[in-house]
Amino acid sequence: MPSATINPTRMELTRLKGRLKTAQRGHKLLKDKRDELMKQFMDVVRENRALRKRVEEGLMRAHGSFTVAAALMSPEMLEQSLLYPKQSVELDMTFQNIMSVDVPQYHFRTSSQDPGEVYPYGFAQTSGELDDAVDAMSQVFQDMLRLAEVEKTSQLLAEEIEKTRRRVNALEYVKIPQMQSSIKYITMKLDENERANTIRLMKVKDMILKEAIQEKRDEDARAIRTFGSEGEAPQQV
Repeated sequence: MPSATINPTRMELTRLKGRLKTAQRGHKLLKDKRDELMKQFMDVVRENRALRKRVEEGLMRAHGSFTVAAALMSPEMLEQSLLYPKQSVELDMTFQNIMSVDVPQYHFRTSSQDPGEVYPYGFAQTSGELDDAVDAMSQVFQDMLRLAEVEKTSQLLAEEIEKTRRRVNALEYVKIPQMQSSIKYITMKLDENERANTIRLMKVKDMILKEAIQEKRDEDARAIRTFGSEGEAPQQV
């Protein structure tokens, strides 16, 4: 039985069949979307794992070099060396559509293409470990930016996968079975009404036939009585 009260008419049956067809098509499209999102998500997760490992290694290398440089240089000299950077950075963000999900894309640009501009100090009074630390940080920065982009992409894809999964389950286990149950109920009601109409027509036909037979018998009986009265011979005195 359907969960809600419905009107068992042919118009309602046609409407429900159309909705069921649309729901089944939407269910297939959503399942395809979910599968493709899962494929994209797994690719992003694999890239995220590799990037995170590379970034952690680069940060550990930069941290180690900074630690050695801080041990070899005075805090004042270290602070003064890094106080005024020479290289400026511009960061732009655009969006890429992946299966109806807008994921960010970061674009990194430097004001100068000279690799020496990354060092904001002279080399005379600084240690080589500080150079190694700054170089390691400049190299890991691109990976850090890409890692932020990939992690945000994986977060957005996971949210979209969860929403799509809920919609697929709602259609597969709730909406489509409800419509199928309603269609079955209306079909049974219409068939029952059709059988009831057929039985009524048969009863009416039987009644008409019986009335016709009874009228025929009455006519025959009247005809016999009329013929018998006309054919009776007169009595002789």
